[in-house]
Amino acid sequence: MRHEEKIKVGISIGDLNGIGGEIIIKLFEDNRILDFFTPIIFASVKTIYFLKKYFKSTFNFIGIHNITQVQHGKVNIINVWNEEVKIEFGEENLKIGEYAIKSLVAATEALKTGKVDILVTAPINKHNIQSEKFNFPGHTDYLAKELEGNSLMFMVTDTLKVGLLTDHVPVKDISSNITEELIESKIDTVYNSLMKDFGIRKPKIAVLGINPHTGDNGVIGNEDDTILRPTLKKIRESGKLVFGPYAADSFFGSKNYKNFDAIIAAYHDQGLIPFKTLSFGNGVNFTAGLNKVRTSPDHGTAYEIAGKGIADISSFREAIFTGVSIFKMRKIHEELNAHVLKKQTKKI
Repeated sequence: MRHEEKIKVGISIGDLNGIGGEIIIKLFEDNRILDFFTPIIFASVKTIYFLKKYFKSTFNFIGIHNITQVQHGKVNIINVWNEEVKIEFGEENLKIGEYAIKSLVAATEALKTGKVDILVTAPINKHNIQSEKFNFPGHTDYLAKELEGNSLMFMVTDTLKVGLLTDHVPVKDISSNITEELIESKIDTVYNSLMKDFGIRKPKIAVLGINPHTGDNGVIGNEDDTILRPTLKKIRESGKLVFGPYAADSFFGSKNYKNFDAIIAAYHDQGLIPFKTLSFGNGVNFTAGLNKVRTSPDHGTAYEIAGKGIADISSFREAIFTGVSIFKMRKIHEELNAHVLKKQTKKI
């Protein structure tokens, strides 16, 4: 691939007291990966040099001040700040949260303006990022505001894809948040993502029940019967292959998930516990439904092992390559649609 064709991958540094810096450095110690894309890390040369020295890393990088200076075949560090940053691995720190947001904001702006092609975010701490200027539960909610489209947390591997009707919502508020409109919107987002981002022509989707045993005919709640079932029936009548609701407690253990291209869970833990159990740290958090591609590893800051040099890079590596694959698939989808439209126009 010629340099000018290489996909530019923007990377936000995440919480510097967590494992984000370590997994980034470890990944790029093998410079063969630079044959596939050009990384641009939004942080500072001083910070990356400290991390390199701390972890006794052999990886090499160059410092740049803006995207126009990007060099292909190199790990590019764009200076978002210039001062020294005190890093204390494993500690939650409000100042470190500020640097995480500086990196995210700069990387997101580059994504919005097309200066990078995809965004891969290292883990943040949802608590220490909060401020008057930044008041979001996490990456997904912030990106939903900054980018066009309807965002959906989509946890993906090659063989398992799990979307959520509700994500960072307290358990006590789940039922009141699930409406016919929400169900239709989330299923539509998953359906379109499977086609556009993963090349699945006729997606088959399973939806998990809201209540235990999908309510047991109203004995354990009636939301499955009054909201979920009729909405799924309506969606099926429109031609989409959407099935359920399925009882969540047996769905994964019975391996029924293997019969579907994606599963939609009613709430965060219902979907993410089985996903993370089955994916063994190789999963990717993809924000589906937006006009730009953003992925991240499926783990958090991992303060308990930060600075020990034992963090696993598998999920972060998968996040980058999944993002690159989705970006390419969207290009193919656009080209096919343009070709079909051109043929239809000629017939007219």
